[in-house]
Amino acid sequence: MEKRSFSIAGHRTSIALEPEFWRGLEDMASARQLSLTGLVRDIDENRHTTNLSSAMRLAVLAWYRDRPVTDPEKAGSAG
Repeated sequence: MEKRSFSIAGHRTSIALEPEFWRGLEDMASARQLSLTGLVRDIDENRHTTNLSSAMRLAVLAWYRDRPVTDPEKAGSAG
């Protein structure tokens, strides 16, 4: 686990996530042209769960799941 601190909604908060989730969040922030703090703030404002770290993990999961596949090898077969 890796812990990082942010100022969200006027107060400091620390969030502990696995390094893989932090990398996913950094990729998301870059793609959306946001700072990591800006992305965390956006996730915090739009979350549907009481736990911010869970909301962040779900945001990463949704982002990777919903991205368009541009590499045919990664698309797999449609069956």
